[in-house]
Amino acid sequence: MKSGMVFVLIFILAVMCISVPDAFATNGMNMEGYGPIAHAMGGASFGYWNGTAAMMGNPATLSFLKDDYWVDLALGFLGPDVDATVTTPMGAMEAESLSDAFYMPALGFLMRRGEMTFGLGVFSQGGMGTEFGNDSWMADPSMGQNSALESGLVNRSEVGVGRVIVPFTYDVNEKFSIGASIDFVWAGMDLQMGMSATQFENLANPMAQTIGTISGSMAESFGMMYEPFGGTGIQELHHAYFDFTNDSDFSGEAKGTGFAGKIGAVYNVNPKLTLGATYHSKTILGDLETDNASMSMGVNIDDGVLMGGAPSGNYVDYIMDVSGKITVKDFEWPAMFGIGAALEATDRLMIACDLKMIQWSSVMEDFKLVFEADNVATNGGFAGQELNATLFQNWDDQFVISIGGAFDVTEALVIRAGYNYGKNPVPDKYLNALFPAIVENHITFGAGYYFSENRAVNLSMVTATSAEFENPGDGSDIPPVESTHSQFNWQLMFSTGF
Repeated sequence: MKSGMVFVLIFILAVMCISVPDAFATNGMNMEGYGPIAHAMGGASFGYWNGTAAMMGNPATLSFLKDDYWVDLALGFLGPDVDATVTTPMGAMEAESLSDAFYMPALGFLMRRGEMTFGLGVFSQGGMGTEFGNDSWMADPSMGQNSALESGLVNRSEVGVGRVIVPFTYDVNEKFSIGASIDFVWAGMDLQMGMSATQFENLANPMAQTIGTISGSMAESFGMMYEPFGGTGIQELHHAYFDFTNDSDFSGEAKGTGFAGKIGAVYNVNPKLTLGATYHSKTILGDLETDNASMSMGVNIDDGVLMGGAPSGNYVDYIMDVSGKITVKDFEWPAMFGIGAALEATDRLMIACDLKMIQWSSVMEDFKLVFEADNVATNGGFAGQELNATLFQNWDDQFVISIGGAFDVTEALVIRAGYNYGKNPVPDKYLNALFPAIVENHITFGAGYYFSENRAVNLSMVTATSAEFENPGDGSDIPPVESTHSQFNWQLMFSTGF
């Protein structure tokens, strides 16, 4: 009977490996908590039993399993509310992100054998994303300077990371246990991003470059006012638009896979107090790639060259679509150090607290994108050329504190509440409205109902209060943009041991 159930669970896990959608998060790109038990307690999880979601926290706490087998089946919802407001000489214009509801399943399985515990789980790690429609101010990169040519562009981002986790724990003695996991990691990204001529000139001009850089043969061909446009026939560039996206809720258009690992330990100081510590390694991911990408440009071009003939000297406005391959270089998830404690303050009240340091600075210094134009006639003078674009990010490392409590109202009912704070890691200077990972404060609460010692349902709800930060622009041609971001999230989990 038990072996049959184990086989079914492994099959379900395998299916979920290809069906867990992208997640959107609030401790930078990390979720504020994993599993509704910890989620309801501010994300604190390093020092007590909180189910199989500990695979995403401190794997050593999986050693607290008392049954032979344990299964958690969970569903999470994230509801971000994101706005972007630009300030221009004509006044302020606001755009509201259309990305406001995401659902994420998760499943974990554990098996205890003597002093050892083994497991398998599928969880969403985190991510970020927005979508501004074709009627928002972001749909016109030139801010009205050539709206007939440049309006109607959807601006969208979606970054998601998930993990298939194989954990292992060992009880060294009655007080001390260690744990580790090997994580298969997948990442996906969609991007539809318009840039004005002013922003592109900033990338191309070696004397400016406050937001990033461009290089490569394609950049040399249309190098704005600093280099000739080669044989492309282009006289002026009005805007550029990167586009690689799909309609899938489960993976981005540009994909990459790799590995990571975790180690952890828990120590029972006495029957009331438990200490925990964990380290999550930086991922080792391959570049995110797709052959289904395009770069469109609003240009003023010689109509003779446009038609494949000799220059006529007559220039027309035109949208040029260049097909190609996109590679996002060096995208990784950061390392994390964490310590925590859980205290049985009374027979009915437990208090837990975690401290984390997330090393965003080691992985979020630059966003590096390589566009390789297909070597086909329809790409005109750009056929076979390459563009290397880098946007500066320079994220700070992030200190996160999670604190929460659980109170046993009855033997069956427990209520939980907590608070989570993580200082915004994104510098104002590099804040992009498409990537507003700026939320800092979270108020958390939830409850669990235990039908028996090894069968329960748990629910958590979190309000991430509104955060407002502004990219000041360059003081002249690039205007200030304020991003506002809040969230309401919940997680629901059914658990059983046998």
